[in-house]
Amino acid sequence: MSDGATARGSATEREEARKIAEGLEHLSGFGNEHSSEAVPGALPVGRNSPQRAPLGLYAEQLSGSAFTEPRAVNRRSWLYRIRPSAAHPAFTRTGNGALRSAPFTQTVPDPNRLRWNPLPDPAEGTDFLAGLWTLGGNGDVTQRTGMAVHLYHANASMRRVFSDADGELLIVPERGGLLLRTEFGLLHLEPGHIALIPRGVRFRVELLDETARGYVCENYGAPFRLPDLGPIGANGLANARDFRAPVAAYEDVEGPVEVVNKYCGNLWTATYDHSPLDVVAWHGNHVPYAYDLRRFNVMGTISYDHPDPSIFTVLTSPSDTPGLAGVDFVVFAPRWLVGEDTFRPPYFHRNVMSEYMGLIEGAYDAKTAGEGGFVPGGGSLHTMMSAHGPDRETFDRASAAELKPQKIDDGLAFMFETRWPVSLTPQAARAEHLQQGYDDVWQGLERHFRPLH
Repeated sequence: MSDGATARGSATEREEARKIAEGLEHLSGFGNEHSSEAVPGALPVGRNSPQRAPLGLYAEQLSGSAFTEPRAVNRRSWLYRIRPSAAHPAFTRTGNGALRSAPFTQTVPDPNRLRWNPLPDPAEGTDFLAGLWTLGGNGDVTQRTGMAVHLYHANASMRRVFSDADGELLIVPERGGLLLRTEFGLLHLEPGHIALIPRGVRFRVELLDETARGYVCENYGAPFRLPDLGPIGANGLANARDFRAPVAAYEDVEGPVEVVNKYCGNLWTATYDHSPLDVVAWHGNHVPYAYDLRRFNVMGTISYDHPDPSIFTVLTSPSDTPGLAGVDFVVFAPRWLVGEDTFRPPYFHRNVMSEYMGLIEGAYDAKTAGEGGFVPGGGSLHTMMSAHGPDRETFDRASAAELKPQKIDDGLAFMFETRWPVSLTPQAARAEHLQQGYDDVWQGLERHFRPLH
């Protein structure tokens, strides 16, 4: 087949995938006990594992938590599938590409503030898995602690299937729509959406546009949950009902299918004689989700002072210390600024937490945009106790601004915030797209101190 025919075929596949994506139904609610069946009668009634499961299916439990964890945090789903997951050949090691895992010990932890431009375009035929590029992280995958920051760039849909035994994956698209085919069904993502793929769930990523680019937080620790609201009350931030879980959909495919498993930091591959995305029905709460970040109900000041960024938390992975997250996912969504006598951009700050920030679209109100600045697809790292805040241009502008009500609706930024320092991978520390001279954005902040006497 000629290159032109291949391109036309790829375009046709993308069009078909987009039609499917835009017509999807879904289940609503985060953390719910969902149930779904693609064929009526596939779910057993009154029990999980009958002697003979309906329709000749196999019953299988997928546990995302230990059996004895408290009910409030216990995660498990029952799957009713054409073949059990146990029916596969041995896995063998395969190359990790640019994907890395904790512990990150190949570089000395760096206290400096760092910023990267977007990833360069990938080689032709790069799918989501091959396009994963690890910036850094903390913890240890074998101890189920910590997190990793990855970016992805792709120009081809996956033909293989992937699962991550090391942690759950929070996918944040910045460019290009995605169709996620999971064991539980299908999810549609566009830039401005996120997807949460639980630990161990198999999935495939199909592109809806010619290229795709974005960010991934791999959470090794406790599964993400909605944060407590405390004094905010019963409503606000990310509403549980706005999270979309898939309805059951299955592949009945005979023939060779490559399945890649990430286990203890390395990739392992096996060739199945069938598609493992063959779940006809399921019920439980260990399920994938999608969420539109523009539905985040922003809380903020209506008197004075910029609130702490914790008020913008979408999801949190708690640790053994109350209030100290293994990782928080924070969004800076469209919002009104009305604070009186207030420096409205985020304040100058040093933080015991480490912050990786990315930009999905537009501009971030505390940083200068444009070439050499903070741009969509790029990211900045302010690790533990590194001083950061608005750059000089932003400070000068915000200090002189007329404080009338202001709507910020020209940007969408986010942050992965973690309790431990983020150590870089060698590829991130030496990357050509690492911006040189990032410290210069704070140069020229003038002395304004004038003693009264």
